[in-house]
Amino acid sequence: MPSDTSDADGSDDRSPDAAPDADIPDDEREALLTIGHGAVVASGGQSLQRALTTATEYALAQGLGPVAYGVYAFAWRISQLLFRLVNFGSVGTLQRYLSADDDDPERRGRVVALAYLTTLAVGLGLAGGLVLTSGRLNGATVSHPDFPPTIHLFAALVVLVGVVRIHAGVLRAVQSARGEALFNRVLRPAVKLVGAVGAMALGYSLVGVAAAFVVGMAGLAVLGFPMVVSASGIRPSVGGLRSEARRFYNHSAPIALSSLGKVFQNRVDVMLVGFLLTATAAGVYNVVLVLVTLAWIPLLSFNMLLPPVASGLYADDEMETLNAVYTAVTRLIVTCVVPILAVLAVYGRSILSAFGPNFAAGYVPLVIYLGGVLVGSAVGATGWLLMMTDHQYARMALDWLLAVLNTLLTFAFVRAFGLAGAALGTAVAIAVQNSGQVVLLRRFEGLWPFDATFLKPLGAGVAAAGVMFLVRETLVGAGTGGLVVVAGAALGVVTYVGALVALGVNDRDRLVVTALAARYRRAILVALGGRSGTFGDR
Repeated sequence: MPSDTSDADGSDDRSPDAAPDADIPDDEREALLTIGHGAVVASGGQSLQRALTTATEYALAQGLGPVAYGVYAFAWRISQLLFRLVNFGSVGTLQRYLSADDDDPERRGRVVALAYLTTLAVGLGLAGGLVLTSGRLNGATVSHPDFPPTIHLFAALVVLVGVVRIHAGVLRAVQSARGEALFNRVLRPAVKLVGAVGAMALGYSLVGVAAAFVVGMAGLAVLGFPMVVSASGIRPSVGGLRSEARRFYNHSAPIALSSLGKVFQNRVDVMLVGFLLTATAAGVYNVVLVLVTLAWIPLLSFNMLLPPVASGLYADDEMETLNAVYTAVTRLIVTCVVPILAVLAVYGRSILSAFGPNFAAGYVPLVIYLGGVLVGSAVGATGWLLMMTDHQYARMALDWLLAVLNTLLTFAFVRAFGLAGAALGTAVAIAVQNSGQVVLLRRFEGLWPFDATFLKPLGAGVAAAGVMFLVRETLVGAGTGGLVVVAGAALGVVTYVGALVALGVNDRDRLVVTALAARYRRAILVALGGRSGTFGDR
């Protein structure tokens, strides 16, 4: 199958400095380098996406004014919820079957065709419902004349974004990290930024901006199709769809219901804070969530290419290799997330204060929420692995368990503890779900990632946090909060790396770092020499 392990010059990573331990089996080695490269590309793509999104929101807030921007923000939030539902589980199903059916191009073509057709059908249904209810929704909420035409345009955008998500999903399923990042992390937010700035530069207001979004996304959806076919080598086929539909929807339907459950997971704490507390508290909690998203980056990045790799190993019945890869990737996630958690835990109050003095009230909720992030990251890609090993119904049940548990706990804890209760309810729900998923993986498939090597990044994290705490307490009151954070974080990271080296770096972790570093070094030299790869060069 196509993979991300080849270099721009066609060579592999088998030089002595790129393969520190020859005892690592080739299939495990290839899987780790594929997933590691995907994590590097994904983290870069997410960083660029955040920059483009921030620039877009800033431009809209400045150009539209507070009232029109508020109408836009409400309409966009509704559309974002539908973006999660429009594919009806097709993206996850692509990850499951395109790798598993690597030797059957006709079946792969049918799977991709079903993904596109399902997205179009569900998208048109959601868009129609949004158009029909726009008047009532406007009357019950913002009561602004620009809301109905804006939400009508965003209804079309739901369909188009769904198609673009399938483009990215196909490329991700064939292990093209660059392709997935290009569509989902770069082109989608770039189209939105260009549309916003262009429409406002031409004198258009909110409705014109929404129309620009639709035009840009339509161009991306249409032009992206031949690019995806060329890069993946998969041509959608409508022949024999009925024979494939049962297997496809048996996998996609529970994933779709999981996505619906995640809508409650990801939004209920924000809604309850706004409903039960004050608008100021809601603003503080929103900034807390912005910082929390930084801590999720390692898990999300390593999950870029783990699903298709896991699906291929599961289809080939290489369960020992799959468990070894699961263990190594989970340890890498923990290794990357621990210093982020340490910085946010030690300097969270100062970072929050940068948004304004009132936001320091979010420090305790931030620390509580980070506990949930630690548990969620420490068990790795449990949700994806359940889906890739055909336990999607168990994943669906746990997602809805989390949705209900999160709602009940957050409601009770917010009433009892205020803002900290919102974080506590969500953190507990995250811990319960992920603990349940890792137990089910062991029960169903015998997969278990934990061993004594996980104590090393945790121990290094304690040492780094201690150093940063000493820096904070030593320089407290110096009047240079920003410099204290930067200096303390830098010293903490140095301490963390030094402690890891002193404790001993695992051979597989060293393999991923050294092999990918050697690969990128050669790729840079090739680029400087004037040679270039193609879109399909993953």
